[in-house]
Amino acid sequence: MVRLQDDFFDAINGEWEKTAVIPDDKPTTGGFSDLADEIEDLMIETTDQWLAGEDVPEDAILQNFVKFHRQVADFDQREATGIEPIRALVEEYKNLGSFAEFAAKMGSYELDGKPNLLPFGVSPDFMDAQTNVLWAYAPSTILPDTTYYEEDHPQGAELLAKWRSSQEDLLPKLGFTEAEIADLLDKMIALDAEIAKYVLSSEEGSEYVKLYHPYDWADFVKLAPELPLDAIFTEILGQVPDRVIVPEERFWTQYAATYFSEENWDLLKADLVHGAANSFNSYLTDEIRVLSGAYSRALSGTPQAMDKKKAAYYLAQGPFNQALGLWYAGQKFSPEAKADVEQKVATMIEVYKDRLTNNDWLQRETIEKAITKLNVITPHIGYPEKLPATYAKKVIDENLSLVENAQNLAKISIAHSWSKWNQPVDRDEWHMPAHMVNAYYDPQQNQIVFPAAILQAPFYSLDQSSSANYGGIGAVIAHEISHAFDTNGASFDEHGSLNNWWTEADYAAFQERTDKVVEQFDGIDFAGGKVNGKLTVSENVADLGGLSAALEAAKKEDDFSAKDYFTNFATIWRMKAREEYLQLLISVDVHAPGKLRTNVQLPNFDDFIETFDIQEGDGMWRDAEKRVIIW
Repeated sequence: MVRLQDDFFDAINGEWEKTAVIPDDKPTTGGFSDLADEIEDLMIETTDQWLAGEDVPEDAILQNFVKFHRQVADFDQREATGIEPIRALVEEYKNLGSFAEFAAKMGSYELDGKPNLLPFGVSPDFMDAQTNVLWAYAPSTILPDTTYYEEDHPQGAELLAKWRSSQEDLLPKLGFTEAEIADLLDKMIALDAEIAKYVLSSEEGSEYVKLYHPYDWADFVKLAPELPLDAIFTEILGQVPDRVIVPEERFWTQYAATYFSEENWDLLKADLVHGAANSFNSYLTDEIRVLSGAYSRALSGTPQAMDKKKAAYYLAQGPFNQALGLWYAGQKFSPEAKADVEQKVATMIEVYKDRLTNNDWLQRETIEKAITKLNVITPHIGYPEKLPATYAKKVIDENLSLVENAQNLAKISIAHSWSKWNQPVDRDEWHMPAHMVNAYYDPQQNQIVFPAAILQAPFYSLDQSSSANYGGIGAVIAHEISHAFDTNGASFDEHGSLNNWWTEADYAAFQERTDKVVEQFDGIDFAGGKVNGKLTVSENVADLGGLSAALEAAKKEDDFSAKDYFTNFATIWRMKAREEYLQLLISVDVHAPGKLRTNVQLPNFDDFIETFDIQEGDGMWRDAEKRVIIW
C-alpha cells in the first residue's frame, strides 16, 4: 500500500484508479472527466427526448437546435447523400490554376467558410484591452508541436506516418484515386516540414506577453508581397486596417513571402484541395466520420470513435452550445447555489487582498497597484446573463440539406467574429458554455468565469466539509484569481492592458520566485517524457497561489481540517489516462499533469508537511528552504 508520506496523490487516488475505467471513446477519466461524463449522459438523454418530440422547450433557439440535431442524427439520409455535398467544392479547388487566381478569392472564401489559408483573427489589443483589433497568426502543423519535428523526438516520425496512413484510408472514400492521394500527401508533408521551421512552439506560445508585435499595415503587407491583403481585408472588413498585431513574427518575417507565393502554389493547392475534401467530414457518412478522426484518436490513444448518437449530439450542439448551457444551468444551478458561490468568490478576493496587504517581499507601491487590480476583477458565476446576438440568427431551414444548414451556421459565426473588429470588447460574452466543466481567467478583461457545471461535487457540495470545499472549488476560484498575478497575467493592469505596474526590484523578486517554480517541475520524468517547467509555469504559479489563498480562507472556518483540505485537492485532480494522451499533454499542455499538480505543489506548504507527519527521507518531503510560496 502506498504511504501518504511517499506519494500523496497515489495514496488518495490509488484505490479509485484500480477500478476506474476509461471509456473506449475517451482518452481519460477522473475528477473533471467524471463530471463531464455525467453531464454528457444528461444532455444526450434530454436531447433524445427532444428529438422524439417530448418536452421540447418553448425557447425558439433551442427549437432550432432540435431541428438541426434532427438533420445531423438522420444517418439514413446522410448515407444516401454520400459525398455529394463536397463534390462541387473539391472540383472548384482542383480547377484553381494559380496562386493569383486563388488569392483573388481569399476574402470571399473566408466569409463563406471555405478553405482559405488566412491565419487571421480578431481579439482585444494588448495595449488597449477595451478594443478588438486584427491579429496575424500562422498555419498549423500536422504534428501537435514543433518539437515533434526534431530528429530525436521519440514519436514524431511514427505519428506523421499514422497521419499519412489515416489519410490513405480516408481519401478514397472522398473520391480520390491512389495517384492523386500520393501526390497530395507528398506535397502536404513537404509543406508541413517547412511551416514547422517557422511557427511558434507550445512553449514559445505560452509566454504570450512576448507575442505582442504591432505593425503598421503598410509595413505588414510588404512581408507577403504576392498576397493582396488590401483587397482581401477590404472585402472582409469593408476597409483596409491601419495596423495588425503579429504574434507569429518569425513566420511572417522569414517565411510568409515564400509561403504565399506563385512559387509555392503546387504545395498550397494540395493543402487547399485536401481541405475542401475534408470540409464536411463530420456531416457525411458515418464511415467517413470515423475514418476522419483516426489520427486524433492515435494522438490520444483512444481506441474507438464515439458512437453515432453521441457524435450527432456534439456536432449539433456546437453552434448552439451557449443556449444549451443556459438550459442546463436553469435545470441544475439554483439561485441559492449561485449566491453561495458568489459569496465564496468575494471571500476569496478579500483573503487575497489581505495576503497582498501583508506581503513581505513587495514594496508598498506594487502592493497597492496589485490590490487595485484585484478590486476590479469581475466574477461571472454559473451562466451568462444573455446569449450572443448571433443566436437569434441561427434559424434552421428544414427545406435545406444538412450541409447547407451547417454552412449557413458557419457563415453567421464567421460574420460575427469579423464584426468585432475595431469595436469595443463585449465584456458580457462568455468563452465557454455553462455545462462545461471548466473555469478561466481572462487577462484582457480581468474577469474570472465559473460555469455552473464545475460548481458541484467533488469541487463543491453542501454535503462536504467547508475545508473540503475550499480544497476543491475554493482552490479553483483562487487559482483563477491567481492568474491575474501569474507569469503572464502579472504584465497586464486592472483594465486588462499590457502595462508594467511593478517596480524593477519587485518584478525581479517575482521572477526569482517563479523561476523556482519552473525548477520544481522542469525535467520530471513522466509518461516516457519530461515535464517542461517553462511551458507549465503560469498554471503552476496559479495553482500555488490558489492553494495558499484557499488554505487561509479554510482556516477562518470553525470546522477547519487541513486533512480534508489537502485530501480534496488531491481528489479533484485524480486522473487515469492513456499513455499516448499523457505524452501529448506534456508536450503541448500549459497545465502540468494532475498527479504533479498535487505531489509537486503540496510539499511547499508547512501545514501539509505537519498534518501528514512527513519526515525527511519521505517521498513527499521538501527541505524548508526549497519550499516556495508566492502569493
